[in-house]
Amino acid sequence: MTIHWYPGHIAKAERKLLEQINLTDVVLEVLDARIPISSKYENLGKFTREKPRLLILNKADIADPAQNAKWKDYLTETTGQKVILTSASSAKDISSVIKNTVELGQPAIDKIVEKGRLPRPVRVIVVGMPNVGKSSIINKLIKTSKAKTGSKAGVTRTTQWVRVHPKVELMDTPGIIPARLENQERAAKLAMVSCVGEAAYDRMEVSKSLIQLLFEKYKNVFCSYYKLKEIEEPPTLEDIAKSRNLLLSGGKFDIDRTATLVLSDFRQGKIGRMTLEDIQEITD
Repeated sequence: MTIHWYPGHIAKAERKLLEQINLTDVVLEVLDARIPISSKYENLGKFTREKPRLLILNKADIADPAQNAKWKDYLTETTGQKVILTSASSAKDISSVIKNTVELGQPAIDKIVEKGRLPRPVRVIVVGMPNVGKSSIINKLIKTSKAKTGSKAGVTRTTQWVRVHPKVELMDTPGIIPARLENQERAAKLAMVSCVGEAAYDRMEVSKSLIQLLFEKYKNVFCSYYKLKEIEEPPTLEDIAKSRNLLLSGGKFDIDRTATLVLSDFRQGKIGRMTLEDIQEITD
């Protein structure tokens, strides 16, 4: 399985991102809590330089709770940055985002005041892979739908400043896909959570890889959801099509529809709260 990338588009986005970061005080980096490794942009440091970062593990409400706690502790310890868990289903985390953003940006505001200028709101940029939930976080902050959102990668196309608090101005920016990603396993995980546009991957192959991964990590929950009994090997798409009675005319299994169903069920958290990556993958 090969995930395709578009270096020209990405290089242009990175140049624009560098220009935008130069205008801000704090970088708010959004990761998908289900794939903290694969959704983290390894080269972000060269763009942010010395600017403080706030790490947000988003979609924590559909990720494994035990893994959420482990990843929060690990990232806090290894990056030295503040880490906050957020979800699409609750706005309780927003006050913490604002509080930490103001604290991280205060040194920049202090420098402005020292120069004899009036204080201004902390300027923040949101960065992350497509579809990790950047615009959804902004919408919760401003409690409107002013920032465009969507379920497909790359919905956000233009840059905009949004006043989310008297002390915070937020700039929304398109998500970043690495220009070169040799690790296709990580690329596949990005596709599983819809951080990659559908045209870049084979839905059937990604769904097969997802089934194997979920079977390895959450066998009982996965098999229970799809009513699969007494199996020792990862089920096939045919097995799931049979359990869901997904048939074409003539009685053949609808494999394409089944592949779409499995991806959708996982992405929406219907199967259960699941995380695809373990800290051991980094530390071993």
